Amino acid sequence: MKLTLRSLGGAETVTGSKHLIDADGARVLVDCGLFQGLKHLRERNWAPLAVPPEGIDAVVLTHAHLDHSGYLPKLVREGFLGVAHCTDATAALCDILLKDSAQIAEKDAEYANRKGFSKHKPALPLYTMRDAERALKHLKPTPFGAEFEIARDFGLTFRRAGHILGAATAEVKVGAMTLVFSGDLGRYNDAIMPDPEPVAHADYVIVESTYGERTHAKTDPMAQLGDIIERTVERGGTVVIPAFAVGRVQSLLHHLWLLKRAGRLAATPIFLDSPMAISATELLRAHPDDHKLDAEAIEGSCAVAAYTRSVEASKAITSNPMPKIIIAGSGMATGGRVVHHIRTYAPDPRSTILFAGYQALGTRGARLLAGETELKMFGEWLPVRAQIANLPQLSAHADADEIVRWLSGFEQAPRRLFIVHGEAAASEALRTRVERELKWKACVVDPLLSYDLT
Repeated sequence: MKLTLRSLGGAETVTGSKHLIDADGARVLVDCGLFQGLKHLRERNWAPLAVPPEGIDAVVLTHAHLDHSGYLPKLVREGFLGVAHCTDATAALCDILLKDSAQIAEKDAEYANRKGFSKHKPALPLYTMRDAERALKHLKPTPFGAEFEIARDFGLTFRRAGHILGAATAEVKVGAMTLVFSGDLGRYNDAIMPDPEPVAHADYVIVESTYGERTHAKTDPMAQLGDIIERTVERGGTVVIPAFAVGRVQSLLHHLWLLKRAGRLAATPIFLDSPMAISATELLRAHPDDHKLDAEAIEGSCAVAAYTRSVEASKAITSNPMPKIIIAGSGMATGGRVVHHIRTYAPDPRSTILFAGYQALGTRGARLLAGETELKMFGEWLPVRAQIANLPQLSAHADADEIVRWLSGFEQAPRRLFIVHGEAAASEALRTRVERELKWKACVVDPLLSYDLT
């Protein structure tokens, strides 16, 4: 059997994950993500896939974040006929995320056509709501811990990865060969999510490297979160938190509930201004086996914020001058309702914009953290006078120590470790560390190469 591995996305970048296994013409795509962030990356979403979608036998989704699932509607529209395997919670989250992605794409195209600023006549969405709904019919929930046949000579086993609800590592058996994909690994000792589950054996391991060159601070994020909020409120300011609707929002709500229960934050109102995040938060109740929270913690975390669903209610929050906490998407401040809150509060020196997750190169969040004092928003330059804060230890991604800890769970070295889903410096740092500490053969995946695994 001729067996090859090729990354069609998620190599030399933290976005667009798509890893193709080809076994004598039988093809399985592990993850089906959108490119996000820098314009030249986003433009790749429009290019034809390197292999015909109708020639892919099955898709495996490690989790629901759009950089791992968001290309599926386009894949289906362009001819994919197979099954997309995922966990039950991943399927539930995809129902929220893929529809939201389609709705945003349609609205952006409509706005571009109405304002006439697109070079395309007419501007079209990458995919539509109908495409998203068709894609969702291809999802097949698969339980953790059991092996299932997914294509000719292919078997699949999911194990818990932490990270977000439903997130999994994927063990793919191809004949006598075993490949293990990390997906996005979560944190050890996380307040909400379980530890990444160890895997004993693999011939080849494909691992993410988002934080491959960094370690998260060991300080208590809850205490720091409380301190930042209290200092801002004392100044009479508002805390704006751009947050990923799936994962970070739920973690933030839990920490804020714990702070309130401990007698901190007094009467500071908290607003969750993201319909998608509200829906994702409600899934905590529906999937109690996918996280650590007991019934009291679930109810307390879900009730700590006032939920804002309508655009009118969102505008009312912005216009209210009282000190408050606003959590809104998107997590990298690239779109969504949070940009309107940033537009209001970034010029206010009393206020704080607080980041709590990874910020990809080129995003508004990365630029703010780099110290930019002006932002171009809605066609005009906006001064940035608010405090800019960062709590990377609230990230859902394993840091370099935690990635190496998960890799150390294998009972023997694989034939080769393939490093993906990281910026160049992070991936190379992880490769060097793995070769030095674990003595494994490792390489950073080149998106232009196909790797022979036989």
